[in-house]
This record gives sequence, C-alpha cells and structure tokens, in this order.
Amino acid sequence: MQRGSDRLSVHRDEEMKHELQELLRSGHPTRTEEWHDPEPGADDDPQIWVELVAPGRSGASLATARLELARLLARSVFPATPSELMHVLRDKNAPDLLIEAVAALPRPARYANLGELAEAVTRRGPAGT
Repeated sequence: MQRGSDRLSVHRDEEMKHELQELLRSGHPTRTEEWHDPEPGADDDPQIWVELVAPGRSGASLATARLELARLLARSVFPATPSELMHVLRDKNAPDLLIEAVAALPRPARYANLGELAEAVTRRGPAGT
C-alpha cells in the first residue's frame, strides 16, 4: 500500500482516467474555456519555429540563419574559428545541416561575433555555393 500525499485515492484516480479517456482521444482541445487553448503560429512568426531552418537550404536568409545560430551559440564562444564553433554546435546537438555549413567555412577564418558568422554561412552554404 502506497501512502503518499496524493489528494485522490487510487480508485478515484482510475475513475477520473476513465471519464477523461474519450476526451483525450478525441483530438479536440481538452480545455473548457477557449481562451485556455494555445494559439496556433501566426503567419509572421519566424520560420525557425515552423520547420528546421539551416543555412544552405533553400529559403534560408541571413535573419533565419542568425536566429538558428543565436539559439545555439552564446556570446562567450566568440571570437572563434570554424573548428571551435563545430565543437560547440555538436555539444549543443545542432542540426547536421548547420554543422556542415560551419564545416564548409575556410579554416583560417576567425569570427568575432554571431553576425559575421551568419553572413559567412549564408554566403557560402554547406556545398560551398
């Protein structure tokens, strides 16, 4: 027998689970009030939250590359070389496309800030374009 600080007994918990089962499986919002439901993404939301945006992909702009890089890299990383940046991106579990884009940058280059890196990555891309 489990003695904890649960507000409900095991029997009431099972009863509530049975009551909510159909509602949870319906695919409709489970909130009773509409204002409790999360809002869908807006048309002008950054593309980064809708789908993976990585430099070198079609439609990747300087702004989207900066957003993705800023999400993963801290200011303390800079100034850095591409190899240093690749290690940080791997540690942060960055998308492979982003790591490949940074790997395609020239080795002797050193980037002072995120803006310089984003410009270099969008100008070059992973295939060297």
